[in-house]
Amino acid sequence: MAIAKAGLVARLTLPPALSALGEAADWLDAHGCAPIIEQDSARAAGLGDRWPTVPRERLAASVDLVVVFGGDGTLLDAASAVAHASADPPLLGVNLGRLGFLTEVGRSEMAAALEAAIAGRGRIETREMLEGAVTRSGERLSNHLALNDVVVTRNALSRMIEIDVAVDGVFVCHVKADGLIVATATGSTAYNLSAGGPIVHPSVDAFVLTPIAPHTLTYRPLVLPASARIELRPVIEPQSDIVLTFDGQFGMPLQRDDIVEVARAQRQLRFLRTSTRTHFDMLREKLKWGNL
Repeated sequence: MAIAKAGLVARLTLPPALSALGEAADWLDAHGCAPIIEQDSARAAGLGDRWPTVPRERLAASVDLVVVFGGDGTLLDAASAVAHASADPPLLGVNLGRLGFLTEVGRSEMAAALEAAIAGRGRIETREMLEGAVTRSGERLSNHLALNDVVVTRNALSRMIEIDVAVDGVFVCHVKADGLIVATATGSTAYNLSAGGPIVHPSVDAFVLTPIAPHTLTYRPLVLPASARIELRPVIEPQSDIVLTFDGQFGMPLQRDDIVEVARAQRQLRFLRTSTRTHFDMLREKLKWGNL
């Protein structure tokens, strides 16, 4: 695919990410690819008016590729902006954070990755997303998309919560836990993994339902087909403080008798991969999985 315009966005509070963004913009400009900088990132990096800038919500519609500088949180934030836009450019992550499981390109690999991208030598990976919505008093509130997970959880000072779970209209269980994670295969290596859920290869067409600190050991993670429609009904008492979050980037408090519905999104996200690393390479390198 031809890359004529590349959108650049960085974690605003991370100086190495802002520095790398400026270097990438210089490199792209010198090699015939027009850099377009996300407005807040350009301001934080002190780039002035050297290159065109656009607001975050308009970045996806302005470019052929979105390059993200930071960690996985920064990439998830950029992915949300792309997912909720009308355009569909792929994302390329440059890791300036700690783990960087989604942002697989290292700082030393940045120039080579950009060269491969504009030369059309990368490969596109497509990832499934979740769509979640809340029905309140018979009214369906606005939907939101997530690449990693949709989570119902308690706030810090709240007690253990209870959730009725149904799949495709069939009652599954009544969960007593600190919360419940619905994760994609992509998100299986994120919060789901920390909560004891399984690692799922990103090509597997499945979602994972994982309780957070369940009240008894009989509550185990459940792998569901990605075609499943999941319904969560939290039992909310007056002293309860329960929130619904999407990729840890967007959240909303839940009220008594709210119904949370989660299903496969019609929209998918695309990632540009420029290295030869496999998913198993990433597991060993980033998570030390299988290392002796």
